Amino acid sequence: MDLISLILCALFVVLIIPAIISTIYYQYVFRRNLKNIPQIGRFPFGVAFELMNLTDYDRIQWLKQRMFQFKNGIFIFWIGIKPFINIYKPEFLEIILSSTENIDKGFPYDMMKSWLGKGLLTSTGKQWNHDRKLIGPTFHFAILDRFAVIISEKAQILTKCLEKEIAMNPGKPINIFPFANNVALDVICETAMGVDIHAQEIETEYTTTIHRGSKLIADRIFQPWLWSDWLYNLVPSGIKYNSGLNIIHKFTKEVIRKRKIARQSENGFVKSENEDDKFDIDKRKRKAFLDLLLDQNEKTETPLNDDELRAQVDTFMFEGHDTTAVAITWTLFLLGNNLEHQEKVHEELEEVFKDSKTPANLNELSQLKYLDRIIKETLRLFPSVPVITRRLKKDVKIDDFTLPKGATVVLHIALTHINPEVWTDPNKFDPDRFLPDNSKHRNPYAYVPFSAGPRNCIGQRFALLEEKTVLTAILRKWRVKSLKTTIQYGNTLIYRPCEEIFIHFTSKK
Repeated sequence: MDLISLILCALFVVLIIPAIISTIYYQYVFRRNLKNIPQIGRFPFGVAFELMNLTDYDRIQWLKQRMFQFKNGIFIFWIGIKPFINIYKPEFLEIILSSTENIDKGFPYDMMKSWLGKGLLTSTGKQWNHDRKLIGPTFHFAILDRFAVIISEKAQILTKCLEKEIAMNPGKPINIFPFANNVALDVICETAMGVDIHAQEIETEYTTTIHRGSKLIADRIFQPWLWSDWLYNLVPSGIKYNSGLNIIHKFTKEVIRKRKIARQSENGFVKSENEDDKFDIDKRKRKAFLDLLLDQNEKTETPLNDDELRAQVDTFMFEGHDTTAVAITWTLFLLGNNLEHQEKVHEELEEVFKDSKTPANLNELSQLKYLDRIIKETLRLFPSVPVITRRLKKDVKIDDFTLPKGATVVLHIALTHINPEVWTDPNKFDPDRFLPDNSKHRNPYAYVPFSAGPRNCIGQRFALLEEKTVLTAILRKWRVKSLKTTIQYGNTLIYRPCEEIFIHFTSKK
């Protein structure tokens, strides 16, 4: 044996074998710490093949069955050699979500980094703290007041688009989801990005590409052999995903480019005769989310590079339109199947607005208490983000179980919201669950549609204002009736319908 071979053998003995032994020992200790938690899925693939061969809707039903099977609120399923600790009991969610240490987003957020980079959704540690503090003021009440004008403008455009569709196809139901998507995209682009893209009037492939990309990520989760990026990029699904990313990133780069041009124009603004006009002043003073990022870039010695800037914009474009669009869609679907509750909404609208034809203002919206409860009950049954995950940075004690450092915890918001151990008749649509007397003894973590704790949704007030404004604009003009009583849906990052949601629109007069 020559000298080089001897050196290689020595390196193998000194470096490789100890690493293998260390890995095996770590897995042994890790698995031993999990042994008391109910588990399903056998080595080597766990439940991967079982879940991979199910539809999105059937995966939801599979999880519901596990909830009934493991009533203690916790169980583990394995995909490959990776355990996923699933919890859906409010007391358990509280322990994880309220933690200031266990804030790292777990698998599958790693798969989203090629799309969202290290934006607010995927970042952690010092970067997340910095970004959260920077972006937080964007959603202050005073700023939301100013953005309410834009949301109302976009809602009025939506009603005109619906009127046109109804006139073109009288008596026929309308697939509402694309309309909800377009109005939500219009709103987020002008409010958060300061750019009017006319999404409701000009067709864009952005939303359909987002939906396709989300679906590909959701499918990839159950294929552990494709978790490696270099391999995924070689297979057809990975090639398709990356092609979609190019479309998404091109769109957001164009949004950034347009805002930069507009800022240059505004910086050269010449004082005009109507400068004291309140609306003009408010419009110039309005700080969009993207403006804050660009301002920060101009002031700091370490500005965000183009990819980092795009990552933040991609994050807010995705989270700021897709989640709201499905919430509006599901609310109309449920109202169209629960006409007695819809009638109460119309009574409330007539009481507040009477014969007024002007768009709703914030004071009027604040009086719509029954519509508030309708939205809350919709988000209970169809939380826009049904699942979030955490990668534990330290051991966590839950009841008699110890969740070890490094474990991935799956926090099932959707299952918690329909857990029969928590909610009476959980599948019934009942807005009165959220009357003060009915809510006061409920664990606050039994209902967390916007997550909770330090990593709660930064834009939840914005989202609720948008949903309420758009729904009010629609319901002041029409009564709605759903074509179907049940719709298949699935968790493709968002609780999205798997089929078209057709709604009949009938004029109130």
